Amino acid sequence: MPDPADALFSPERRQARRFDTPYRSRPMTDQVFTEEELDGEKRRLAYPRFAETIRQFYPEPSKYRILFGELHGHSCLSDGGPTPDEYYRNIRENAKLDFAALTDHHHGGVGSPTLYGPKGEALREAAIRWNDPGTFSTLFGYEIDGYPYYNNFIVYHRDFTGKIFREKIDGDITAAELKELLSRKDRLLIPHDTYQLNSGADFLKMDPALFTPLIEIYSRGDCAEWFGHPYNLDGGGMVKGGCWQDALRRGARMGCIAASDDHGLKNGLVSGPPEDPCSWPGITGVLCEENTTESIFDALRARRCYGFMGGRMRIDFRINGHSMGEEFSETGDRWIYYHVEADAPLAKVTLVKNCEDVLFVRKPEQMILDYSSDASTDCYYLRVELKDGRLGWTSPIWVDRE
Repeated sequence: MPDPADALFSPERRQARRFDTPYRSRPMTDQVFTEEELDGEKRRLAYPRFAETIRQFYPEPSKYRILFGELHGHSCLSDGGPTPDEYYRNIRENAKLDFAALTDHHHGGVGSPTLYGPKGEALREAAIRWNDPGTFSTLFGYEIDGYPYYNNFIVYHRDFTGKIFREKIDGDITAAELKELLSRKDRLLIPHDTYQLNSGADFLKMDPALFTPLIEIYSRGDCAEWFGHPYNLDGGGMVKGGCWQDALRRGARMGCIAASDDHGLKNGLVSGPPEDPCSWPGITGVLCEENTTESIFDALRARRCYGFMGGRMRIDFRINGHSMGEEFSETGDRWIYYHVEADAPLAKVTLVKNCEDVLFVRKPEQMILDYSSDASTDCYYLRVELKDGRLGWTSPIWVDRE
């Protein structure tokens, strides 16, 4: 990537503007300002050369592959309908996803035994049975009632070993228990429904040491991006303090996933009219090196992941070569790159900086220069919108001042 200090841009650009693109680089400008008279064919060929000039500023393709998965759903082992085998078979054969986790409630469902006995072993055995490294990977996980911090969060294991976590008091969790879980490298905690009054979290009051590395930002009509989001159609309402941006504003280094929280056989599938946001499943994209349980877990723990509403979205988001989920220090310019491919036409890509929408672009690929350091840590993420109304969100990239 060219160094912005090597006279490729106006030396006064930082005095005049906050954002820039390679469109006004010196090589591009020199191609426009010419004394040569171009005939029709040469004039036509000039525009592809413009694109080639701009592309020199773009990074090489990402070293990661993108896998798609369903990370939250239930079976007859708790309060869902399908058997574990039906659940995994549907995701693999009908939704055609790359990985999945069956995450039944640890209480086992109303009027039914908990997962601390044979049902928990059945949950584990199903994950092992359906795990096919290189083709379809599974994660062993289960949903915890962790009141009062996160009434609902999922615990994922890095492998298929280890006991199902049990609080000292069933249904409640202490700060000490939560900190111990968060400290473990072989466990990953992801809350959902964080905005609800009866099953949420309060990021405005909670000790930041208890913030999780990821949040479930979307599941069938429930969007937790910010308070009052129009795509949150949950009948239980919302409480300020329980959304992703509430946590980010308090300094959380929190990425995002999306999942369906499905209790039938619609995991990863559209469940109703496409124009209804509640019809779209939540799907997670992960940037990892191979399709194995460990590689997917490690990518999630590193926040190299994003969430979106159904179908397929491929998103590459980098700043100065750093991928989504990363943190780095920088005092110079920020070279922000994104590339989006989806199964529907793109409406726009919005760059969100420190929880404020700062610009949007209607192109599927763009390099943007940000000349401004607005805080001791600047937090950037993308919101992708398709013309059919579906949204996608990347995990942030955090840039600290050196």
